[in-house]
Amino acid sequence: MAYWLMKSEPDVFGWDDLVAKGEKGEEWDGVRNYQARNNMRVMQLGDRVFFYHSNIGLEIVGIAEVCALAHPDSTTEDPRWECVDIRAVKPLPRPVTLKEVKATPELAEMSLVTSMRLSVQPVTDAQWALVCRMGGLAEAD
Repeated sequence: MAYWLMKSEPDVFGWDDLVAKGEKGEEWDGVRNYQARNNMRVMQLGDRVFFYHSNIGLEIVGIAEVCALAHPDSTTEDPRWECVDIRAVKPLPRPVTLKEVKATPELAEMSLVTSMRLSVQPVTDAQWALVCRMGGLAEAD
């Protein structure tokens, strides 16, 4: 299993919106960055995803999982753009803020810190486990 972080503006599509989609999940559409698209192309079913509220909140608020592999993005006719579907797994008991991530030396190399504008980012196993603990989860889920 691999780990990822996906960013969304909560006033456009937030954690509660993903939760409301239920088991079916939601297409992670509208991504128009090649690196982010390429990250989605390598995702596997069951990969875990930190759901990050960007612009408003600036915090990791939940854990989702990939529930459909890369496929054409339904919001465009352009065949270059693909996306995956994700569904909510659980909220973090305590959101982890960008400020906290930046203040944690062990997370200095996390893409959230080094590639802030990238909307779909890889997360290492060690980063995943630490953020889960910071968010109040006893085990990295």
